[in-house]
Amino acid sequence: MALSTIAAAASSSFLTLVASPASKNTTTCSISHNFGPPPPGNCNKSLRAAVNRATKGSPAICEPLPPDRPIWFPGSSPPDWLDGSLPGDFGFDPMGLGSDPELLKWFAQAELMHARWAMLAVAGILIPEGFERIGMLENFNWYDAGAREYFADPVTLFVVQMALMGWVEGRRWADMINPGSVDIEPVLPHKPKHEADVGYPGGLWFDFWSWGTGSPEPIMTMRTKEIKNGRLAMLAFVGFCFQAVYTGEGPIENLMAHVADPGHCNIFSVITHSLLLLLLLLLLLLLLLLLLSASS
Repeated sequence: MALSTIAAAASSSFLTLVASPASKNTTTCSISHNFGPPPPGNCNKSLRAAVNRATKGSPAICEPLPPDRPIWFPGSSPPDWLDGSLPGDFGFDPMGLGSDPELLKWFAQAELMHARWAMLAVAGILIPEGFERIGMLENFNWYDAGAREYFADPVTLFVVQMALMGWVEGRRWADMINPGSVDIEPVLPHKPKHEADVGYPGGLWFDFWSWGTGSPEPIMTMRTKEIKNGRLAMLAFVGFCFQAVYTGEGPIENLMAHVADPGHCNIFSVITHSLLLLLLLLLLLLLLLLLLSASS
């Protein structure tokens, strides 16, 4: 669990763009984000392809988007490239980072991977600290997990971890270039073949209960829930890091201290001039993004 936390700390620093449903009063073809050619502009052709894929269990959706679909900033119009085909797409791209279709696919995959790492990291922080509070662990601090002694020396652990992660990432990269090329799904006569979908391996090894097959609407709902929880986890991990730097304690310990004395144990009790300046810069950046979005 400590290793997952360390790995997540190295990878969770890359927060990629957030996306959402398309513009109002339009009909948009929403296709799952495979690494193939972009969906054609003709919705009738896409609809036929979507129906064919849906009968095979591929989560493709093509339907008119309602005018009241949620947008990240009320009254704003999402850019054309954010057409609602990505899970958790809220039309947020004020800097136009996803205007290139290939880059948008890459950003979507990068966000998905960082979201999953962050969820593992948050669990790897909260669960051991919870065990410590009930007496099952002693002197646990997630931020010094790398300094503890394990069954091997740190260099050996680092080399083994990098080798294993490199192998996994290499196969993931190959699957992004050629979807389905590294599929290890066993061929069973009573089970239909799993459709290749980059970022969602599914099958017997990664989808035991077949939640990722069937009707496309529930699949998109579950994928949206995953990316939303992943985004929350990325923000939570950043918050855990700030707490560790400024208080030297874990998130549960900080929460209990705040509940016991909310008037004195809060962000203002540890705030410094440098932190205040950082918060002001973040606020200015947010205002700049709002202005860019409103003018686009």
